[in-house]
Amino acid sequence: MQSTSRRPASATTMGVSLLLAAVTGVLSTPGFGQQAPADDSAQGETLASQDSSPKKGAYLSDWFNQDLTIIGSKDISFGPKPADDVYLEYEYFGRKGPFELYGYIDVPKIFGIGNRNDKGAWDHGSPVFMEHEPRISIDYLAGRSLAIGPFKEWYVAFDWIYDHGSNKANRANTLYSGLGTDIDTHSRVNLSANFYGRYQWENYGASNEYSWDGYRAQMKYIVPIGSFDNGASLTYIGFTNYDFGSDLHKDNPARTANSLVATNVLLYAFTHLRFTLVGRYFHNGGNWEDGSELNFGDGNFRARSNGWGYYAGVGYQF
Repeated sequence: MQSTSRRPASATTMGVSLLLAAVTGVLSTPGFGQQAPADDSAQGETLASQDSSPKKGAYLSDWFNQDLTIIGSKDISFGPKPADDVYLEYEYFGRKGPFELYGYIDVPKIFGIGNRNDKGAWDHGSPVFMEHEPRISIDYLAGRSLAIGPFKEWYVAFDWIYDHGSNKANRANTLYSGLGTDIDTHSRVNLSANFYGRYQWENYGASNEYSWDGYRAQMKYIVPIGSFDNGASLTYIGFTNYDFGSDLHKDNPARTANSLVATNVLLYAFTHLRFTLVGRYFHNGGNWEDGSELNFGDGNFRARSNGWGYYAGVGYQF
């Protein structure tokens, strides 16, 4: 069977410029998931990012932040069969000199909980899914501001996504590379954008393997909502990934050239403890045509690649 392309969102998503650097001076941003394979897949995308100013001495490092989160997901449509899962995620973020760092590593279905479309570490699915999104400041390396109008800093941007899979047919290895920028909105909204070209190595056996195939336009936005007397803060985090220009549809009418994933996060965070609620909208998730008729060897079914998916997470930042 030909598995789906998991190009997130990560999921999962998307993840990516790190917007919270504009809010806190410490790098942090949601990841960008990927389109998940129909059966053997990780969840693909981080759920949240740091929202409050780092507290001196509260974490192991004053610039490199880390957290562990247990995440439950429902109706995630990076493939033609929506998946549910409960999994563990390690996330990191920080900025040092010209380098913005963000990434996460997922262990899918580590608790053995998920629907029949979901495979993970213990049932011949993917034992690990990861995404790393470094950006390098061009302004910093040039030693001067290259701001143009509202575009206040420029970056060379990368997004590497790897799904180990149980075998080569259920493995993906994707590199997005391009240009990123932070945008001054003159408001409480912090905005960042990246534009990438995609090089695809393994892709669950799809026809675009080992080729340049398509582009991604990405927007990220963060709005601090408020803080509370108990020391917590509430933040809205959103990011949208629009993939276009793929050739997948040329030899498979069930695939599409374009795909969109829009993610909306509410993060309620203390110094260490973090709670997240996420609503994510998929349109042609994983470049699968919604409603197309498919058969992966166990009977015909209709692809469900449009609609909403949901996440909830509890994590500890250190």
